[in-house]
Amino acid sequence: MPEYSASRHAGEPGGTTEIGESTSAAAAVVEAADASVVTVAELAAVLDGAEHDTTGRPVVLDVRWRLLGPPGIESYREGHVPGAVFVDIDTELAGRPGPEGRHPLPEPADLQRVLRAAGMRADRPVVVYDDADSSVAARAWWLLRWAGHERVAVLDGGFAAWQAEGRPVTTETPQPAEGDVTVRPGGMPVLDADEAAALAREGVLLDARAPERYTGEHEPVDPRGGHVPGARNAPFAANTDADGRWLPPEQLREHFAALGITRFTDTEAETGAGDRATAAAPEVGVYCGSGITASSVVLALHRAGLSRPAALYAGSWSNWSADPARPAATGDDAG
Repeated sequence: MPEYSASRHAGEPGGTTEIGESTSAAAAVVEAADASVVTVAELAAVLDGAEHDTTGRPVVLDVRWRLLGPPGIESYREGHVPGAVFVDIDTELAGRPGPEGRHPLPEPADLQRVLRAAGMRADRPVVVYDDADSSVAARAWWLLRWAGHERVAVLDGGFAAWQAEGRPVTTETPQPAEGDVTVRPGGMPVLDADEAAALAREGVLLDARAPERYTGEHEPVDPRGGHVPGARNAPFAANTDADGRWLPPEQLREHFAALGITRFTDTEAETGAGDRATAAAPEVGVYCGSGITASSVVLALHRAGLSRPAALYAGSWSNWSADPARPAATGDDAG
């Protein structure tokens, strides 16, 4: 499992570590500030150990969500990881829909209230999961890091993997004690529309939506189809395998290299380019429909070892397309 620098701005990867299923080893992974993904076995081992000692138990958040419904809370009520707290992407991890997009960033005070109600504490790690491929859980991962809480990881394969391994499921809703986490925005870079437009020309701007939405052939939600001129299509589904598990870092690097992104920390070390190459590397940004699945591309780039964190255009296409003055490119070409 890959490890990364604890610095939220460095994004430097370490090696891959094979970790056993012992409680102590699994706890070390879940609690690490640099972990981005944990396996079902690792989370299960920590939760099993926490039955006797709750002081080290991570906060587990269920963030299941689907673009066209039904609401994720319905799935949560049918069964979830024991102790997991449901947090709603639409109403709790985003602001009110409007000109800024369908899922704008929440007000810090509102987000802090939600996270404390979920039992989040400054000294506890967090594990988030969705239905399967982490594309939604990645939004929570990104948002918590943006809010200043670095010890957060997504569950590899999501709830589907948890069930596939025969792990316990419950319908009981926990009542966590009030948390004490403090939201401090600014932990991850964010783009607005003007910055996204500039980055599409001067750096690399990735569009994480499905190809048919990128080309403008099909747009089920937003006012018009197409993409930001200059953006390159990088569908979020390419980051995981058929079972919804993350691809290995080296495979992700190959994927992003084909999109023009080559400045990863280990390759810089091999070529001796070092900090000079990192400083000269083009910035990378990502958007999608409303800033949800684009977060999974940010996470994938992090896993791949991108030399700096990719920036998220939080308003994404829902913000861009709502402004008639903003041009829209169509077709396969970046435009």
